[in-house]
Amino acid sequence: ASWFGESNNVPILEFTSETSINNVVQDIQTGRIYLGAVNTIFQLGPSLRMQARADTGPKEDARTCTPPASACQDTKPMPNLNKLLLVHPSNGSLIVCGSRYRGICALLNLTNVEQQLYYSDSKGERTYVASIEDNVNVVGVMSNYTKDENTFSVFLVGKGYGSLDSTKLISTRILQDYREWVVFESIIEASTVQTTPFVPKYLHDFRLAFKEDGFVYFLFSRTLDGTDNKNLTFVSRLCENDHHYYSHTELQLNCGPNNRYNKVQAAYVASPGKELARVMTESGMYGKVVSWNKVLFMVASPDDDDNDSALCMYPLNFINERLVDIISACYSDSGKISGFPAVDIPYSSKNEEFCSSKIAVKNFKCGADFLPSPLASKPRVALKADAVLTKPGLLTAVAVAVENDHTIAFLGNNQGEVFKITKVPVQTCLQKKDCQSCVELRDPYCGWCVLEGRCTRRSECRRAEEKNGWLWSYRQQCVKIVSFYPPNLSCKKTQKVKINIPSLPAIGLSDRLHCTIKSFQSQGTMSDSGQVSCNLPNPSLIPQTPEDQDFVAVPIRIFVNETVELAMREFKFYNCAATVRKSENTPCISCVASSWGCQWNTHDHTCSDMDDSVNGSNIIKHRQCPQFENPDPVLIPVGYKTRISFEGINLDLYQGHVFTIGTELMRNAEEEVNFEQGPFYTFSGFNFSYDKSPETNVLFYVKDKESGKKMDSTLNVTLYNCSMGREDCSLCKNSDPKYRCVWCAKQKACVYEKLCSPDQGSEYPYNTECPDPQITKIIPHFGPLRGGISITIQGSNLGIHKEDIKSITVVGEPCIHQEEKYSVSTSVVCEIGPVDPTGGHWGKVEVEVKGEKRGTSSMYFTYRDPIPEEVKPSRGPKAGGTLITISGRFLDTGFLFQEQFGAEITCRTGEYRADKVPSDLLTVTVKYGKSTTTTIPSAFQFLENPIVLDHNPKGSFVCGGRNIVVTGSGFDLIQTAVMKVHGDNSTAIEVCVCNDTVIQFRSPTANNSVNHPLRTYIHLDNLVKELKPFDYHPDPVFNKLIKKVITEASIIIVTGRGFSKAMTAKEAQAFVGDVPCLVNTLQDDKLFLDPPSTPPRARSRRHRRDTRPELLDLTIKFGKGEWVVGSVQYEKKNDLSLYIIIPAVIVPMLLIIAISVYCYRRKSQQAEREYEKVKHQLENLEESVRDRCKKEFTDLMIEMEDHTNELSEGRIPFLDYKTYTDRVFFLPSKDGANDVMITGKLDIPEARRATVTQALNQFSNLLNSKTFLINFIRTLERSHDFNARAKVYFASLLTVALHGKLEYYTDIMRTLLLELMEEYVHSKNPKLMLRRSETVVERMLCNWMSICLYQFLKDSAGEPLYKLFRAIKHQIEKGPVDARVKKAKYTLNDTGLLGDDVEYSVLTLQVLVQGEGPDVTPVKVLSCDTISQVKEKIIEQVYRNLPYSQRPKVDSVTLEWRPGSTGQILSDLDLTSQKEGRWKRINTLAHYNVRDNATLVLSRVLHTQQNYDQNQENHEERNALLEDDKVFHLVRPADEMDEIKSKRGSIKDKSMTKAITEIYLTRLLSVKGTLQQFVDDFFRSVLCSGAVVPPAVKYFFDFLDEQALKHNNVDEETIHIWKTNSLPLRFWVNILKNPHFTFDVHVSEVVDASLSVIAQTFMDACTKSEHKLSRDSPSNKLLYAKEISTYKKMVDDYYKGIRQMIPVSDQDMNTHLAEVSRAHTDKLNTQVALHQLYQYASKYYDGIIASLDEDPAAQSKQLTLRLQQIAAALENKVTDL
Repeated sequence: ASWFGESNNVPILEFTSETSINNVVQDIQTGRIYLGAVNTIFQLGPSLRMQARADTGPKEDARTCTPPASACQDTKPMPNLNKLLLVHPSNGSLIVCGSRYRGICALLNLTNVEQQLYYSDSKGERTYVASIEDNVNVVGVMSNYTKDENTFSVFLVGKGYGSLDSTKLISTRILQDYREWVVFESIIEASTVQTTPFVPKYLHDFRLAFKEDGFVYFLFSRTLDGTDNKNLTFVSRLCENDHHYYSHTELQLNCGPNNRYNKVQAAYVASPGKELARVMTESGMYGKVVSWNKVLFMVASPDDDDNDSALCMYPLNFINERLVDIISACYSDSGKISGFPAVDIPYSSKNEEFCSSKIAVKNFKCGADFLPSPLASKPRVALKADAVLTKPGLLTAVAVAVENDHTIAFLGNNQGEVFKITKVPVQTCLQKKDCQSCVELRDPYCGWCVLEGRCTRRSECRRAEEKNGWLWSYRQQCVKIVSFYPPNLSCKKTQKVKINIPSLPAIGLSDRLHCTIKSFQSQGTMSDSGQVSCNLPNPSLIPQTPEDQDFVAVPIRIFVNETVELAMREFKFYNCAATVRKSENTPCISCVASSWGCQWNTHDHTCSDMDDSVNGSNIIKHRQCPQFENPDPVLIPVGYKTRISFEGINLDLYQGHVFTIGTELMRNAEEEVNFEQGPFYTFSGFNFSYDKSPETNVLFYVKDKESGKKMDSTLNVTLYNCSMGREDCSLCKNSDPKYRCVWCAKQKACVYEKLCSPDQGSEYPYNTECPDPQITKIIPHFGPLRGGISITIQGSNLGIHKEDIKSITVVGEPCIHQEEKYSVSTSVVCEIGPVDPTGGHWGKVEVEVKGEKRGTSSMYFTYRDPIPEEVKPSRGPKAGGTLITISGRFLDTGFLFQEQFGAEITCRTGEYRADKVPSDLLTVTVKYGKSTTTTIPSAFQFLENPIVLDHNPKGSFVCGGRNIVVTGSGFDLIQTAVMKVHGDNSTAIEVCVCNDTVIQFRSPTANNSVNHPLRTYIHLDNLVKELKPFDYHPDPVFNKLIKKVITEASIIIVTGRGFSKAMTAKEAQAFVGDVPCLVNTLQDDKLFLDPPSTPPRARSRRHRRDTRPELLDLTIKFGKGEWVVGSVQYEKKNDLSLYIIIPAVIVPMLLIIAISVYCYRRKSQQAEREYEKVKHQLENLEESVRDRCKKEFTDLMIEMEDHTNELSEGRIPFLDYKTYTDRVFFLPSKDGANDVMITGKLDIPEARRATVTQALNQFSNLLNSKTFLINFIRTLERSHDFNARAKVYFASLLTVALHGKLEYYTDIMRTLLLELMEEYVHSKNPKLMLRRSETVVERMLCNWMSICLYQFLKDSAGEPLYKLFRAIKHQIEKGPVDARVKKAKYTLNDTGLLGDDVEYSVLTLQVLVQGEGPDVTPVKVLSCDTISQVKEKIIEQVYRNLPYSQRPKVDSVTLEWRPGSTGQILSDLDLTSQKEGRWKRINTLAHYNVRDNATLVLSRVLHTQQNYDQNQENHEERNALLEDDKVFHLVRPADEMDEIKSKRGSIKDKSMTKAITEIYLTRLLSVKGTLQQFVDDFFRSVLCSGAVVPPAVKYFFDFLDEQALKHNNVDEETIHIWKTNSLPLRFWVNILKNPHFTFDVHVSEVVDASLSVIAQTFMDACTKSEHKLSRDSPSNKLLYAKEISTYKKMVDDYYKGIRQMIPVSDQDMNTHLAEVSRAHTDKLNTQVALHQLYQYASKYYDGIIASLDEDPAAQSKQLTLRLQQIAAALENKVTDL
């Protein structure tokens, strides 16, 4: 289910169901959406967030089963499809009918579908509503039914027929028990719409049921009468109050031409927008349609074609009118309309006249028992509608919305795609940044908000109602500048311009207009006529006129209110001087004919702006330019000087001037022009030479000789060259006579006639005969013996016309001339026949042309047959595409181009079209021409196409280049394998490497901008397979690198997003400069890189002496994508020079000092040496801490991956609600786990049990009196012996006792809190309120938070907390842990840090569990672990799938090692234990010498004494061992005796040990770095208001804010402290320090110590005060000093975020609390809590009575009396106990 949206900016709300969704309904009142899916009902909020889900299957059922299922045979789990889903708002229920148990329905709670309100499977067939057949559709609609003046809610059901179903098509179902009726019973017995014989053959397929104006309608398809399979669509109508279905009438609906779309798929009823109503009315097809009428929108498809669908519309008025026509025809007109039969009675075998009555319809609108029914229309009166839209594919859903009077249809198809008829995603308005793109959307939702400059919905535009204030997208218009006045202007002038904008909205007095022209701005003013006037810039500000034009176009933009652009249009500044550039040979014409209106000055040959003040004969304003035109002749031959004459006009001003003429072709030659008479001029011409083409155009220019300026000239002639392209006589004679070209025998060339002087005595050149034909080439040289191929003969003088060829012979055989391929003089084509076998097989070629002229070839043609011998390869896939090579002899016979194939032929196979591929090898045939066929038998075999089984990985970034491995079989047949990706029209290709079963591609680069889904194919020769699924993901985004300096020990962290979508750590590459670095770990938003192993260099090197560290690019490569994420400096260890200089200076000084004080400072020198040693040790440690941190983090990330996998399988061992509350409330009490509230055991004698229970219930009622409870609490708190522990315990008891009424509990808590607040604000320091649990209410608040946040813990914060706990535990157990002093090598707590370096190694043990089969479990342990620690780790690993409470305990198992034939029981202490003085060391694996990979057996301890002697021995041995409790594990504590005995020097050893212990503090840093990610994740999950904030938190924080406002002396800081004290300190710190309150786990002391440090950090983060840190601050404060500020900001943001959230009302809160009460109260020990509370009432009895007596409210309710009665009933309670 998703809201549709296409762009990145519009959030797509979506919800994914793991099974198919069958039905979707919405509760209009609440906006909640309900999905009926296979096996599940989902309840979603309006934003598609899941609120609840109810599982409805799979169910044990059988097709023939009649419920209840317990009575059925052969049942199996079967899926439950949702058949019907209806909202029944009047009683808050959801009607749900499924496909199991014959289609029984249930009622679920609308506010929480997990709660079933009604279900019964024992009421028999009358309650079966739906169908067990998957393909039978069921529809329904809510209605009312009146009987005996009672009105009942019912629903009407339309259902197709399934083989095991009832025969009712339509039934009415009641929703309550009434007299003999039961819920879901079919209450109308109507024989008409359900007779048995018809049902199977009509194949009803119901698609919609709806109600309108007192009628119920059903839309379905069915066959006409069972004789024909063609479906038809019908709508049927019933009166809603028709209790017998007499009014059931069916009307056939036709959709599309000839009812092409005959089967309805889906439909929707809605009112049309005004526009659609208008269009429908105007079309004349639908009658008059108004926007408040309803229209049925239907999508349908042809029966036989799933790839075509259409949308049709039927106004309900139109349907109703036609239905009334049919009913009237039957009741009054013998069933005829316009004389033709129009009415049918379906489902009946009646053939006689049934419409025989004559009755007025108006009296019987809903039929009657004596009138015929049901009725149906005959096909000829079907209601027809045009398809308003057709679409390829199968449309399966439709919905309609109206926006701005326009109607939008949303269509869905069976591929899951949604189309909006306006072709746009829903409301992409805001993305469009300009008017044009906004209106191009053609989206009825969008329009351009003119005065705000935004694309918006109409409702979001403030001035939309003003004229032209909001331009609707559908009208396709924007604010446009229509014209300027003046329309253009010379670039030498400036003035005001008036701008005409007809569609400008009303500009108010406060709206400011201005125009911008490039950088120039001017104020805009509005004239009365609605035009805008603006000043134009000075000429100096106007840009230069471009080279190739005579104007410059400058955009004028009009803005309103500084920033909103209203409209833009280009304004042209023209430049008259530039008009001449366009045509240099006609400068004057170009000037005066230009559109700008320029004038020409003949004196100085210039063009300037039109100026009426300048006149004179030399100024030309309109087209009377002096010019030369009309040359004669216009054809000029090359090489012959031809005289040319032409005209001159308008030359009055040039009387007596001399002109010269020239042309670009004759650069240096200019000739004078001779004046003839009148307007005519001549010149003697030029002797042109030109041989680039047969002809060319020549333009002559004319200059005024005096000024040297060009005059206007249009003298254009054609220059031609006879010899070009006419190389022989025949071609020359074939030329156009107008050129007068002749073949000049003397020059052996084609020339202009006057250039050929004939020899003495020879004839006139026109009569010259052409020489004999010449043959220069034959193609091909070889032909097959049977002929049948064409040969081409090339040469010269091969005739002028195709008829000139008289005969052709080849090797003496005639060759048939193919006239259509003849080329004048140069080429003849003919087809050879077979050669005479008796004659020779080779010879010459001869051609005879007209005039008995013959030409014979000098080369020979040879007849021979080709002999193909071999085909390679000899097999290929059925799909074809194999490139085969045929080799043999003489294969080039008959080929036009020998070089094309030479000795081999290559070709590509086509597809083998038959279904079955033959097993034998097939013959390959080669055809030459028409007559010759050669074969190679058994040469090629088609094999089945390769099979593609899988591909991996299944995605790539759009940059491509990822290695994709395709597996399958038969790939060795393939020659070329190509991977292609298709977008909208783009294709990217990658070629591959392959073997028989594997092909490896690199993913192609895809077009990133394509919004269409990309499809990926592989082409294996001709076989095309689509790779599915194969997703292209957007390229990853990298954030800029923060850390700029790296060393060879640092880890590099690159952040961003989308890394893991299509890349793994192995595939990613990273480079610093030119050196690769290993990608260690890859997460979706982080990359962890190891530093380069060798010092990197930049790609270009700077000057040697520049010793500054250079900046290197850090580059990440994924496939073909390469990203530079930042620059880093690589720093090596300090240069050696320092090491040399420092000792060189210091050592001599040290020597001098040492010698000078040698005598009396010898011991100091020794100490100094020791110190140096320590210093050295410290340096090494610091050096390694980075290494370790990096390594540990990477290891942990990899190992936690396994845990994460476990977690993702839902293995977080959450405690159930009861255990959780027991532990939170009562585990800290003095009895701990044995507290009576946890055990739930009350020792009450059987005889008194009933009395006690009754009295406790009365006490419970008394506690529910607010007056009593407040008095009770106040009395206790006034008592001096009611201490803090008692208050805490009392509050917890109260929480359990009142758990059934949490709203009441909350009310009490609020009342007490208000009192507490008054007290603190007025008499104490307000900041201290809620700091400690000093009052009952403070503990009540803590418990209230624990209750309200349980679900949040389970859903959100639990997982990161559990991961943090596991990570700490895992990290601690990776190093030695001293079992005795509870210190660890790896910890966050400095006091719990193991101050020694312990030698140890990691061992992997193979553990066998006695009695649980032969499987061994590998377990990692340390050689220094005690046997108990080893057992713990084994149990942890072996029973990892069990929660802690179900695992065996360490004491209940024994561990046996069998190194040889005998086994050895391992234990912590035995007779072999090592002694050191009076101290005894606990046994470890190293003590027993257990090796790596040893097998150990774990067995349960049996409590029967099997071997008395052994047990006896062990018992005595153990007693002896425990006599002296001086045992240690790893570190022996300093012993007083040892100190006395110690030698003198050992005091110094002690101090050294102490010094070294401090060194190990760096380990804290290493552990902190390793765990940082997990700590951050936990803090984020708790302190992120962007995600889910539990309603209780919002509710309580608002309460605090509200109260703070009422008191003057409560500032922001105090509120912050109150919030901190109520939530983080009261709840989160408690949960964080005690994971066993939330999970079924064991928290050891060492883990607890580290958790305390994180809890302390959390507390510090929540305080407002600044922590001043110094060297003396505790290590754990220093440890997180850097992070605290980040965490503080998180807390601030969290509190701010909550303040900005929508408030949680009292009603919402109470609903939430009531839900918690309902779900969990019955599991709690309420009775025990009441009993324990009474102990307090008993203890402080007198005080309570006194308090009640003083309270008038208590007196009026007789509370004293009620307490006395309870006390009397429980009086001997104490003695009972």
